Formats: sequence, structure tokens, C-alpha cells
Amino acid sequence: MKEKYVSTRGGEANVSASEGIIKGIAKDGGLFVPSFIHDIKIDLTALKDATYGELAFEIFKYFLDDFSEEQIKDCVHNAYYTGKFENEEPVSLKKVDDRYFLELYHGPTCAFKDMALTILPYLMTTAMKNADISKDIVILTATSGDTGKAALEGFAKVPHINIVVYYPKDGVSTIQEKQMLTQDGDNTCVIGVAGNFDDTQNGVKEILNNSGLIEELRGQGYVFSSANSINIGRLLPQIVYYFYSYIQLYKKAVIDLGEAVNFVVPTGNFGNILAGYYARAIGLPVSRLICASNKNNILTDFFNTGKYDRNRDFYKTMSPSMDILISSNLERLLYDITGGNSEMIAGLMSQLNADGTYALDRELLFLGDDHLFYAGCANEEETAGAIKHMFEYNHYLMDPHTAVASKVYSDYRADTGDVETPTIILSTASPYKFGRSVYESIFGEVPEGMDDYAVLKELAARTETEIPVPLRDLDQKENRHDKVCTPEEMAGCITAFLDK
Repeated sequence: MKEKYVSTRGGEANVSASEGIIKGIAKDGGLFVPSFIHDIKIDLTALKDATYGELAFEIFKYFLDDFSEEQIKDCVHNAYYTGKFENEEPVSLKKVDDRYFLELYHGPTCAFKDMALTILPYLMTTAMKNADISKDIVILTATSGDTGKAALEGFAKVPHINIVVYYPKDGVSTIQEKQMLTQDGDNTCVIGVAGNFDDTQNGVKEILNNSGLIEELRGQGYVFSSANSINIGRLLPQIVYYFYSYIQLYKKAVIDLGEAVNFVVPTGNFGNILAGYYARAIGLPVSRLICASNKNNILTDFFNTGKYDRNRDFYKTMSPSMDILISSNLERLLYDITGGNSEMIAGLMSQLNADGTYALDRELLFLGDDHLFYAGCANEEETAGAIKHMFEYNHYLMDPHTAVASKVYSDYRADTGDVETPTIILSTASPYKFGRSVYESIFGEVPEGMDDYAVLKELAARTETEIPVPLRDLDQKENRHDKVCTPEEMAGCITAFLDK
């Protein structure tokens, strides 16, 4: 293979997988991308009977260039086949009415982030060995809700790794916050930030590029990394479930091998849908990638106009993991569709940082005649309506993020007339992580005095479904974290935690 991993902004090249996973972000502020991705072609015929783990191994072999096959197999086994997931295989594909839902929330924290964050600790500790890193790693993570708990759960008590998670103090659900605040492990730190997710994400990026702080901590025996999807080790595992769901459709005799399908992805930071784009690049037959946004519809506007503009109102919605105006992983897509023009990407990102906006020739987004991306959005009323309709007509519960995707898919069918292409909706979280919103969408206002934990029990009773084990009795657990800071104080919180 040629240059291994490179920065989207041109400042680093010839980086190994281990180095990229450990660094998390390039020194020029760019994101690491596999320069060789278009040289990879996965043989679907050879993998049509593969398990999830076998698929993961075959895909990772191409990307983890300095990992041995035995190391990859160990990482896959420890992540997906040691009791962390409730079923034999970590994900489940279910047909509901005219669409398929890929349920990605049957892991330890009931969200799709588990698919990557159960394996990232194993990838990172293996990378440390491969790169002969003797220092301790400090993982920094900004979360809009689900990444935080999944990262904490994955890295808790892992030797030589500390993890600091920042979240918008009033920007996540009660259940999401409680999951994080009750996290055990002396190597974990959870901090609420007085701001929105973009404030926390920008703060983490600034810390990761703060040369003075980096050198100070290096002198104390620490190096920084990240568990956000800016880390290539977070992104790569997400490619696997696109292939797995496709093969499940083949096994159900819905498609022939080679027949293209659609994927609908609830999208905020653009990592999940980018994994679908990468899956297509290495051989998965994809007709359309349908980008579904909530009321914060910056990506819908971008794909429909070519202009990215974060100078707009920010909304707190019932789908908080999508309440984002700076979609970091979009940078990786732009790098690819511009033919690896790192100078152009650096300029666009500089313009975004200075002015909050940039524009791109919309023809580039069409990717030739393919028109690969379709983008739509759903407001709060539409999201609630989608939840209610799906339950009343199909007795199927969706969380608000999945409901956004389902509504946008219905719009896509009406808009394009494409009702024949088999379509998979990525279902990204258990409806019980957002129990109050789901309950109110279906049954109306929650009875007065009922807290969010009682709502879960009432939702289970009225829908005749079960609360997932990781969320049961969550209210009985004691909080172990109580720190709150401003965006300007985020860096200081790290030194305080490490000096404890």
C-alpha cells in the first residue's frame, strides 16, 4: 500500500494505523484518512456466509496495516464475543413494514457507539504495543450523549489509559447523563460543560492542538488521544455493520449479491454515514446514502445547496445526539471527493473557523452521475409523529434519532418515487434512552410528578416491551462525578484530574 494514513490538511503523511489511533488527530488539526481506500475491494462472494466477527477481521486486515492477524482476531473476539452484547451477534436486522431497521443498540450502553467503543480500547492498547509507547494515554472525548458512556464503559479500569469525557450540561437526556455520572473506575472523569456540543467539541480539538499543554503533560508521562469519531480507530469499526446488514438481506433472499441497497442514517457529526461512504468505496453495493437531520438541519442545507453555514440558531431537540452545527467528519468526505486536495481542505476549514461558513461546488457532492447522497430533515412534531405512527401501526418502538431517519426515508420515497430499492435504516439507540420523549410522542403528556425513571417503567408497561438490562434500576446508582466547567476551563480540568 502507498502512503498509509495521511492528514486531510496535508501536515502529516505515511502514518501507520497504530500511530493514527494513538494520536487521534493530526498535528495540523486535520483528520487521518486511509489514502489507500480506493485500492481495496472486498469480495462479497467470499464473505456471504461470514459472521460479524469474521467480517470485521477481513475488513480490518486492509486498514490495520501494522497489526498482526492474531492481534486483529484478539481485538474482535474481546470486543464482540465476550458477553458485552445481549445476543450471539452484536447487531440485529428487523423488517418493519416497508423498511429494515439495523438495531445497533444491543450493547452495554444501549447505543450504536458500542459497536466501535467496545473494540477501540483493544485497538488502542495493541497500538501502544506496536508503537512501543511507554507513556500513559489520556483519552479526551466530547459527547452529545451516547459516545461518552460508551467510551467510559470501554476504557474504565484499562491500565495505562485515563479518560476524560466532556458533555453539554443541559444538552443530553436524563438517562444519558445518569449513565455517565454513575460510571466507576478511578481512571474516569466526567465533566459537564456550560455550553452546547459544539462548544465541547471545539474545546477538545483546541486541547489536542495545545502544544504547551501537550509538552507539559508529556513531561509528566502522558500523551493525548481521542475516542471521538475524529479518531480513525473509532470510525473503522463502523464500516463492518454496513457489510453485515447487506449480507443479512442476502441471507433473507431479499437481494442478490451485487444488488444495490439504500441506507438511511440519522446524522450529526457525520461519522456514521461516512462509514457507509467508506463501505461503498471498498465494494459494498450502495445506491443512496440518505442523510437524515433533525431541526438542526445544517447538513440538509449543505447537500441541497453546497453551502455550509453554522451561523444559525442552535436548537435543543428530543434527538440530542444530532444537535450539532459542526460536523467534524464531513472534512473526511470533502477530502475524498476533492481528490485528496489537502490545501483546499485546509482552506475550507480555516474559513469555517473564521467565518462559520464555506461553499463547495455542489456538482462535487453529486459524485458524477450517481447522486449518492440524499439529504432531508424532520422537525420535532414530525419526529414525534413518526414515533407514534410506527408504534400504533407496527407495535415497534423507535428512539427519536431513528424516528428522524424513518421520517426522512418516507419523504425520500415520496420525493423520488424510489419504493423498490431495499432500504436499511440505522437504528442508533434504544428508545428507553429517551423514554420521556418516546412516551410523550405516543401517549401524550407524562403524568404529573412522574420522574424519568418511572416513565421508563410506565413506557414498558403500556407498550408491553422490556427495559434493557443496562438501563434498569439506573436511578438506584450513586453519582460518582459532579464537575461542571465553562468551555474556557476545560483544559484546567484535565490537569486537576491527573494531579488527583
